[in-house]
Amino acid sequence: MLNIEDLFKGRHFDREIIILCVRWYLRFKLSFRDLVEMMAERGVSLTHTTIMRWIQRYVPEFEKRWNCFACRAGGSWRVDETYVKIKGRWTYLYRAVDKEGKTVDFLLRVKRDVAAAKAFFRRAFKNQGRLPQKITLDGYQASHRAALEVLGEHRSGKRTKIRSSKYLNNLIEQDHRSIKLRLGPMLGLKRFRNASITIAGIELMHRIRKGQFKLGKLRIKNKTAPEMWNAVLAA
Repeated sequence: MLNIEDLFKGRHFDREIIILCVRWYLRFKLSFRDLVEMMAERGVSLTHTTIMRWIQRYVPEFEKRWNCFACRAGGSWRVDETYVKIKGRWTYLYRAVDKEGKTVDFLLRVKRDVAAAKAFFRRAFKNQGRLPQKITLDGYQASHRAALEVLGEHRSGKRTKIRSSKYLNNLIEQDHRSIKLRLGPMLGLKRFRNASITIAGIELMHRIRKGQFKLGKLRIKNKTAPEMWNAVLAA
């Protein structure tokens, strides 16, 4: 993993400006051109394509560094998928939260089928480092089949209870809204890979808001957002 100096080495703009633009774009309902105008008022001349490139370059790095401090989610998961339009076509964002509303994982896929659901469950199990005690799904049978098959790949998979409940899944459906509300002002995503990276950044900001990271060792309690980001990236 690159240190913070090498991460921003050779960039025309200071790292504080880059971090600020990336963070504001992912967190607030701003377009690239909104950010260009806001930065111009602060005496910084940018183009919208520059910010776009920063998103694609730095979101994976930021996510990697923040994940070093991630808290493990609870053992009762609510799993559901929502729709995201990319270049005029609907794609599917698989997401899960625990019973406290903490994000478990997410995965953008082109299709909504057994293979896509299996890919999501494998990713979630791997990233969490353990199997959940319960998985709550909606009535879509492909998701039930995928969960059973992936759990069958683990010795302790039979201990996980799979259930179907529309009422209990209201929690994940409400959580989708925070992601969809941010995606709306983006006026359409054009490429699947770029969309995946952008959504990963939005999910990261959503997890930060939920307090899903242990940052005590960095001694950044009650400090401002820029100080917090610099501390995490430098760690």
